[in-house]
Amino acid sequence: MSDDEQQIRKDFHDAVNMTASELRGWLDTDESKQVGQKPSGGGESTGHASGRHIVRILEKKQGDLTDADHEHMRKVVGYVARHAKQRPSGDVHDAAWRYSLMNWGNDPEKG
Repeated sequence: MSDDEQQIRKDFHDAVNMTASELRGWLDTDESKQVGQKPSGGGESTGHASGRHIVRILEKKQGDLTDADHEHMRKVVGYVARHAKQRPSGDVHDAAWRYSLMNWGNDPEKG
């Protein structure tokens, strides 16, 4: 395993603070499905699809991760870092901002 792969795995696990089970349950909620950028023809949002990929990554053994998984892990780390900086003021418990982060495996209320 390269140093780059080790670093992205560490960064990914720092960014993703939800378990596969928690994320899978969240992705089944209406709130999860209502947020995020959807394709012009409708359908699943980018974040929701990302969440499904994150669940698959979390359920894999490290040795079974593919190049595509590592690339998605990089994407997740970048998204969480950028989006976390955009925290709105006030209570975020029911905010679309929080819901969007949760689709990407990060619940900002978990600390």
